[in-house]
Amino acid sequence: MLSLSCASKKEILYFQDIDRQNDTKVVFTETLIQPNDMLRIDVVALSPEAAEPYNLQNNNQAGGGGGGQMMQLQGYLVAPDYTITFPILGRISVKNKTTRQLEDDLTQRLEATNQLVAPTVNVRLLNAKFTVLGEVANPGTHTFMEQNVTLFQALGIAGGLTINGVREDVVIMRMEEGVKQVTHIDLTKTEYMDGPFAFIRPNDLIIVNPNGPAVKRAGYITSPSALIGIISGAIALTVLLTR
Repeated sequence: MLSLSCASKKEILYFQDIDRQNDTKVVFTETLIQPNDMLRIDVVALSPEAAEPYNLQNNNQAGGGGGGQMMQLQGYLVAPDYTITFPILGRISVKNKTTRQLEDDLTQRLEATNQLVAPTVNVRLLNAKFTVLGEVANPGTHTFMEQNVTLFQALGIAGGLTINGVREDVVIMRMEEGVKQVTHIDLTKTEYMDGPFAFIRPNDLIIVNPNGPAVKRAGYITSPSALIGIISGAIALTVLLTR
């Protein structure tokens, strides 16, 4: 019975082939803009006054404070059809664009229409978040401001896996371009670091399931033989009590 209730060393240690990653190249990725993203767009030009109409924060400076909520009031919400409504330029599609590509697109539009001289556009995602559920110290939804966050950094933000978390089968669900993707990551190996799930993306869902001993402690019957044993024990107890 002891062998059934204890986890082995191989089930607990992370990255058991970590030496394979020595001197390997890190490939950073850029995320495509998605519906419900909140974008902050800052525009500067040679004439600061001419750029004012393009900067929402200038209309929200009164009152100050508000932290993250105030920042989101200064953003452009991406509609379900992948568009934003930008001052003067009107409705603009952000479909299949990263924030950097949107910067280039807006800069070209402002220059082509002679609205600004030598404009510089900066786009940033305000509401980037991911959710971690299951066997971690701090499950829930967490926000981040960095351009690139690794899966391990995300798990670290959630407090790390508990001793009961299944390291060989961490589930990630991702929605991109209206399509759901599900993958299974083995954190005892480093193979995933070379794939598309090495870095998390906004709105990723990460699930860390409990291991066998944790499931059994919760009272879940994991096999027919266990169920038969429970029934047999109940019958035996009933016979003893009714004698």
